[in-house]
Amino acid sequence: MTGALSGIRVVELSQVLAAPFCGYQFALLGAEVIKVELPDAPDCARGRGPLPELNARGIGVNYQVQGGNKRALALDFRSKAGRAALLKLAESADVFLENYTTGAMESFGLGYEALRQCNPRLVYCSMTGYGDQGPKASKGAYDNTIQAASGTIGQCNGVKPGLSFVDYAAGYSAAFAISAALLQRERTGEGCYISVSMLEVALSLMAPEAASTQAAPEAEKHKEAGISAYETADGRLMLGAFKPSQYRKLGTCLTGQGYDVGLLEQIHDWPDVWQHSAAIREDLQAIFAQRPAEEWQILLEAAGVPAECIVSLAEAVTAPQLAARGYFAPSPADPSLRLPLAGFRMTEGGAALHSAPPELGQDSRAVLAGAGLSGGEIEALFAEGIAK
Repeated sequence: MTGALSGIRVVELSQVLAAPFCGYQFALLGAEVIKVELPDAPDCARGRGPLPELNARGIGVNYQVQGGNKRALALDFRSKAGRAALLKLAESADVFLENYTTGAMESFGLGYEALRQCNPRLVYCSMTGYGDQGPKASKGAYDNTIQAASGTIGQCNGVKPGLSFVDYAAGYSAAFAISAALLQRERTGEGCYISVSMLEVALSLMAPEAASTQAAPEAEKHKEAGISAYETADGRLMLGAFKPSQYRKLGTCLTGQGYDVGLLEQIHDWPDVWQHSAAIREDLQAIFAQRPAEEWQILLEAAGVPAECIVSLAEAVTAPQLAARGYFAPSPADPSLRLPLAGFRMTEGGAALHSAPPELGQDSRAVLAGAGLSGGEIEALFAEGIAK
């Protein structure tokens, strides 16, 4: 099956997570994605992961989850000859994706205006911590520092969530923007420049809170009983009674089991939820503590009230639900290693993992030849250490 993005060529100057993950979305859908790295400073994610033998080969697990289906070019684009080779490659590209610090590409002579001259149809996407304007535009960033700057950690009571969700969300945001720009190009014939800000992505993930705290900064923050976690007889349960009607369903369910929480029947709108949540939560905690979490989950789901046992990640990744959807696929580099695919399915042209993440410079000669460089020019780049 041909991927939905087959025929699209992406040149990806990426490192760590956000941009490599963005490029991975295109690679999974059939695009040709060429990962360009400096020979003396390759993507540090290559050496990260729980399996030392893969880290030593430069294909660590942290790299593999966003490196499959790509080709690898090791090229020192800081040099005059390396820059010329990259510009040649950009002539046939549809997308140029990078996540270096704001201004870095311009300093190498590889900014949007320079590449636009050789390819007016190019969609150029820069991913940075804070975007390309403003007092922090030139500041470097990682997921954890953006979580701090965006108020995410503050919103989580001072505790950093144990995952790099801003990086991944930024990758998806960039992939969406690039796809939109490619569609726009079909109408206009022109490419464009895209600036993705991790800070703005983080705030977008908290859109209701970010808007509300400006509209009414002194307003009381409500902790709603229906969407809280509760201790049960053998573990924790996350309740999902979000709408007022679900509060009433919860009341009916508990009444049928011999528990009376009269306030639940009085929930008809959001003010009711906010007014009575403290009292309801106290009653629910006493009730849920009497039975195991899984028993409560079954009862609540039968009553039309969402609920889930709180499980570990180790338990979650082995869930039959994920197996039924085929979410994990064997790594082409090591079939014993299972890697995440996309969180969606398509009847035609969907995500597929068919080739192993490339080692550093694995495809350098072939990529340079495909860009139109002669054999002599390619060998000169290797002899001078500009390519590897």
